[in-house]
Amino acid sequence: MENLQWRLFPVLTLVASFLFLLYFRESSELSQSVCSLLPYDHYWMTGKRVVTPQGVISGAVEIKDGNIISIVKAEDWRKKSKTVPVIDYGEAVIMPGLIDVHSHLDDPGRVEWEGFPSGTRAAAAGGITTLIDMPLNSYPSTISTETLKLKIEAAKKNIYVDVGFWGGLVPENAFNATALEALLNAGALGLKSFMCPSGINDFPMTNASHIKEGLSVLARYKRPLLVHAEIQQDSESHLEVAHGKNDARSYSTYLKSRPPSWEEAAIKELLTITKDTRSGGPAEGAHLHIVHLSDASSSLDLIKEAKSNGDSITVETCPHYLAFSAEEIPDGDTRFKCAPPIRDGANREKLWEALMEGQIDMLSSDHSPTEPELKLLNDGDFLRAWGGISSLQLHGGVRGLPSLLHNIPRGTIAIGNHADIVVWEPEMEFDLNDDHPIYIKHPQISAYLGRRLSGKVLGTFVRGNLVYKEGGHAPAACGVPILAK
Repeated sequence: MENLQWRLFPVLTLVASFLFLLYFRESSELSQSVCSLLPYDHYWMTGKRVVTPQGVISGAVEIKDGNIISIVKAEDWRKKSKTVPVIDYGEAVIMPGLIDVHSHLDDPGRVEWEGFPSGTRAAAAGGITTLIDMPLNSYPSTISTETLKLKIEAAKKNIYVDVGFWGGLVPENAFNATALEALLNAGALGLKSFMCPSGINDFPMTNASHIKEGLSVLARYKRPLLVHAEIQQDSESHLEVAHGKNDARSYSTYLKSRPPSWEEAAIKELLTITKDTRSGGPAEGAHLHIVHLSDASSSLDLIKEAKSNGDSITVETCPHYLAFSAEEIPDGDTRFKCAPPIRDGANREKLWEALMEGQIDMLSSDHSPTEPELKLLNDGDFLRAWGGISSLQLHGGVRGLPSLLHNIPRGTIAIGNHADIVVWEPEMEFDLNDDHPIYIKHPQISAYLGRRLSGKVLGTFVRGNLVYKEGGHAPAACGVPILAK
């Protein structure tokens, strides 16, 4: 029963294994009083369920100037001086803040879809302390040093959590090593590409040749390439859908339009390239990360085989693939449209098994909001509606902690790390309705609306600043851009 309960918690257990070579450019011109809901920067945080790398303890964490300076068990806590303020969270869980490596905040250029202020407020309310923003659906897309600078400027003084940025790998820059190096030198944490149309005009799809060139540049920087792995196949079912032989309001029609074979085809092609990332290979040092896997059968089997062969490859899935199944999606409810699509219940259970067994490396939100009009909620046309699940604050989650983080000052409650912490009550249940505070820009397009969820965030700390607690955020947005050097 406990395992099932943990599966339903609205948190994202997110891993950023490929951030270990980053330096974090952090500066704050704002005072503690506006950056935090606490009036002090040196304090103890105590509780009976503190999640550390050594296990869950009853104890206390000492925080000073944004960092964790000591951790003690309850029996030793009694011996400690209590001359500094103490926040006692009792039975609540105190654990590392969550890291979301895949989110679309659409800023600059499409702030009417989301934007840094609303998106990072939602992230903080959901216990996320660090997120990495995708190079699309903002406008212009982040595919050059100039467009990355626009992204950084838009983020400054507008983010409530720390935010990094992926750059884009597109045909325009794929064969221009100088341009890619400039983008990486400007601070992009890695690159992202699509193997199918992205739906964004200035972010066209790439093929295997583009990806191979991108990996050769990334190898020198030891940074990852994230890939949307779908290649359109002219299957009979797809052709029938394209010629209008199915009802566009039926979710089964949309599901047939993007079968698992699309994911399988893309991954097969990628694996002809990822062998170069093996030890001694021409792209050693590069890393390929497959985003939002939905097919838990042949596609996952291919990835497992590549890992066993020594390819430097990881894969993520998303909470919506674990929370929902095709059988329960009502016809016309385009809130559930995403790509790849949410598949059937049997596939969902296989994804859960793969995640629990460590075959899937991480979760990400793939928060992909838009204006409600583009979801065509009144028409219910799955073939024409914008695809994307709006979920940054409201999502499902799993047991466990980030396990692939290396040598960065966040991601675990450990001495010397940033005090990036979320405090929450996992047993608390609530109905997600109009009475629940929702901070994403357009809550009515969230697939989670109307659901009963478990887990209540009591406080989110970013570098020691209490940026969110029940009922509100800190007076100022003091998150900082995360840039690679």
